[in-house]
Amino acid sequence: MEVIRELEHFPKIANAVVTSGTFDGVHVGHQQILKRLHENAMLLGGKSVVITFWPHPRHVLSQAQEKPVYLLTSIEERIELLREFKVDYLLIIPFTPEFANLSSSEFIQKILIDTIGTRKLVIGYDHRFGKNREGGFEYLKENAATLGFEVEEIPREDVDHVGVSSTKIRKALEAGDIETANKYLGYFYHLTGTVTEGDKLGRTIGFPTANLAISEAHKLIPARGVYAVYGTLNGQRLKGMLNIGMRPTVGGLKQTIETHFFHFDKDIYHQELQLELVARLRDEQKFSGLDALKEQLAKDKEAALKLL
Repeated sequence: MEVIRELEHFPKIANAVVTSGTFDGVHVGHQQILKRLHENAMLLGGKSVVITFWPHPRHVLSQAQEKPVYLLTSIEERIELLREFKVDYLLIIPFTPEFANLSSSEFIQKILIDTIGTRKLVIGYDHRFGKNREGGFEYLKENAATLGFEVEEIPREDVDHVGVSSTKIRKALEAGDIETANKYLGYFYHLTGTVTEGDKLGRTIGFPTANLAISEAHKLIPARGVYAVYGTLNGQRLKGMLNIGMRPTVGGLKQTIETHFFHFDKDIYHQELQLELVARLRDEQKFSGLDALKEQLAKDKEAALKLL
């Protein structure tokens, strides 16, 4: 997959089959669109193109008093997920107030026709585009002959067959319902960041942890608690347990994301780590002391190993 971040760098390609959207999470509904995109590209002997936007449009258009939107995927996570669905070209358009002011006809002419030379456009049943979301399937269908490309709408029953949406996934994660979130995503929810130094307290009780710092400010962190996880570090897949929380037993003052990996004890500071959250084991708890905490961590390890 070729990733392109500037319109003028998009290459001339024949028979471009295109879809567009934020694709936050690249969940099972999105995956239906991507599957159909690939099928159309194969039928036409062309290339598949996904148009997405960064930052998230709601971060640009939201009013100051609105609740911030937390994201299922950073742009880098989104790129890696889209690679798995046989996308040939990913065009990332910077979402600015100026871009948001493009009318639907301007978006079609400037992006779909002039930049990409679209042969066929594949969209989800509720897809809208252009200023104030004025454009949609009805407009495209009515003007297909003059636009010079075909349009295919993925039916609601195909995209929404399990009632999935990015909003529902966010709510599940905020409630700690990782199983529902993973079902709707079609994969284990990811947290990606850099391993930073902590206070090394875990080492003193036999459970050293890797502290994860996530640079994406709007990344959604699931509910506090203990999770069974897989970790990927330099291509190596590890099993472990994750704690998201304030560490009340030791008087923690800020939320941390700490993972203890089983049968692993290497210096991995400043390295990139990706976690896959498999299941939630329990709520975060305050224990009477370190001995009680250590006893519970041993039980958590046993439970996590059974799940993994």
